[in-house]
Amino acid sequence: MKNKNTTTVRLKRRDQAERILELFEQNPLAEYSAKSLFRELGAKTHPAKMLVLDAADDLVRDDYLKRTASGNYRSAAPTHLMEGTFVRKRNGRNSFLPDDGGQSILVAERNSLHALDGDRVRATMLARRRGHTREAVIVEVIEHTKNSFVGTIHVEHGYGFLITESRSLAADIFIPKGNLKGAKNGDKVLVEITSWPQDAKSPVGRVKDIFGQKGENNAEMNAILAEFELPYRYPQRVIDAADKIPTEISKEEIARREDMRAVTTFTIDPHDAKDFDDALSLRKLGNGLWEVGVHIADVSYYVQENDLIDREARDRATSIYLVDRTIPMLPEKLCNFLCSLRPDEDKLAYSVVFQLTEKGEVKAWHLAHTVIRSNRRFAYEEVQEILERNGEASPEDLQTGTHHPEALPKGSPLEGEYAEEIVVLNRLAKELRAARFKHGSIAFDRPEIRFEIDETGHPVSTYIKIAKDANKLVEEFMLLANRTVAESIGRVKKGNKAKVLPYRIHDVPDSEKLEKLSAFVGHFGYRLKTDGSKSEVSRSLNKLLSDVQGKRESGMVELVTLRAMQKARYSTHNIGHYGLMFDYYTHFTSPIRRYPDLMVHRLLTRYAEGGRSASQEKYEDLCEHASAMEQLAEQAERASIKYKQVEFMADRLGQEFEGSVSGVSDFGIYVELTDNGCEGLVPMRNLDDDYYEYDERNYCLVGRRNHRRYSLGDKVTIKVERADIDKRQLDFELIGVEKHKPTAAPPKPSGKKKGRRR
Repeated sequence: MKNKNTTTVRLKRRDQAERILELFEQNPLAEYSAKSLFRELGAKTHPAKMLVLDAADDLVRDDYLKRTASGNYRSAAPTHLMEGTFVRKRNGRNSFLPDDGGQSILVAERNSLHALDGDRVRATMLARRRGHTREAVIVEVIEHTKNSFVGTIHVEHGYGFLITESRSLAADIFIPKGNLKGAKNGDKVLVEITSWPQDAKSPVGRVKDIFGQKGENNAEMNAILAEFELPYRYPQRVIDAADKIPTEISKEEIARREDMRAVTTFTIDPHDAKDFDDALSLRKLGNGLWEVGVHIADVSYYVQENDLIDREARDRATSIYLVDRTIPMLPEKLCNFLCSLRPDEDKLAYSVVFQLTEKGEVKAWHLAHTVIRSNRRFAYEEVQEILERNGEASPEDLQTGTHHPEALPKGSPLEGEYAEEIVVLNRLAKELRAARFKHGSIAFDRPEIRFEIDETGHPVSTYIKIAKDANKLVEEFMLLANRTVAESIGRVKKGNKAKVLPYRIHDVPDSEKLEKLSAFVGHFGYRLKTDGSKSEVSRSLNKLLSDVQGKRESGMVELVTLRAMQKARYSTHNIGHYGLMFDYYTHFTSPIRRYPDLMVHRLLTRYAEGGRSASQEKYEDLCEHASAMEQLAEQAERASIKYKQVEFMADRLGQEFEGSVSGVSDFGIYVELTDNGCEGLVPMRNLDDDYYEYDERNYCLVGRRNHRRYSLGDKVTIKVERADIDKRQLDFELIGVEKHKPTAAPPKPSGKKKGRRR
């Protein structure tokens, strides 16, 4: 009987404690005296009041509540307001990320104050509930970072709802009749949230822009740009300003410049390029030296700092390259005509002119504003064919693709337009490349996915583009120019302070990521050094990337290695470029499509004329903006590629393809197709021959009964089961798995201690 009474009292005491915690959860900043607790909890009798006090004291002992100096009760959670970022999830598991770098804190939907994903907010901790995770409550939205969303509008009865695939918005957006702006059912639109009443499940919005019917190419591509808050049309006033710029170059301007129009010069670009922002020139000097000119479009001559065109370019910061279009940083008249180094036209350039030995050693160089005249516009494919025809292509280039011209017999005269210049430049580039790798530069050459599309924008074929000698030729001279001008400003005598310049920096890999990478490649039998000097680690990475070539796991090892690297970015605080292993590096060679290059041009001119150092604070802000815009542009590009891949495969439902396992998770295996690089998921539900468990440590799925493994790099055959264009997702059905010999286990360690868009 006694035990029964005790149990009853304990249960009541626990229930009362839960009621007290609920009270503090709803009023996290409140302070209650004993009397106010009695009143709030309806404790009127002496036993009831004693029960409240006993429960409250239990919560104090358990650190859920605290007693103040006056004897009142308050929440033991921090009562000060914290600022941070709100992260919204469709599943309601929202969170608050404090600015102080602490761990994320759960925010229930009822406590979110309808904050949107990425909003700057103020929050406070809720009173801790027994058996529950710590929670926060949003008390103020400081700033909406995003209040516009892209989706498909559903219109009925004169009002609409925006249906969005955004993972950060759990509810559809209600659009009253007066806010539809003429949008029709099924249109792809951009909607701005105008309000979100506290008692409403859905926010209220208005249509800002209509892209067109869902599924139309222009509508979908513009919707992708809007999704990442990128511009999808050029302001007419800026176009008009560009149209007023004179097209003729004055004789006075030519006279002020170094005239290189008589030197053999040509551009090498993709076959569909229009903005030729770099050209190469070559002429033979005495004493076994070659003069190589790296000529860059002189955008700074046409675009004056802080004018209308410059302000628009600064905001955009970069050109954006989607599958079927380029969204330029500059108006078309500038990027495709005035500044573009088109053949047989006098053009203004900013040039780095080198004197090189046949071994690629720089004996002298100078920087000059020049006037040039390109003799020929080459596509990469044309240059590659000249190299292959004349026996100058690297062996690996001849192992890819299906068509290669027959090489001329050894000793034959060179064939092809400007073949001598191209061959010399290629040999010099290979010397530069070899020296760069010897110094520790990391060899990342990831293949790129390309599409052939019809007049409606629909993909009719897709292929994987691999960089060959023609691409690498141009790359090496651009790297050389970028590094050289960076060193000219950044490398100063000891005790002197370098003038301000935007650098392209790349930090060393995070040590924890390197350790994880080492463990990952260890499963395939490879070793990776994770400590030691920067060059030692980079050489180990290069050896790894070389060793995996041609192996079944090569693609995944390369991808995981790339993900272990830090992202390159812009900054006036130089730390060098780890991936290239350059102490000084900047972006100088693409001012038509990158704003940092234009900044560098202006500062180099300023300093050459004896100007003082620029404001570091101003240029650091510009660098941060350019880095952020670059990342958004890359995300939009990847989204457009993924959309076109799904659209391409939607025409091939039921067809079978060869591929390899590119990812493993607890909900299935990802497969990348061999011929076209499209990636899709084989859901766990389709692996119905066994119950499979995810082995996170060994990156594989293992069958519980038959012990069959699905590991990274496994060759498989799949059938295309489903293509969800809205979500940009492919689902595959597994048809077969190629049997392979198990990868050799890593060798056992000896007794000696072992080390662990550039």
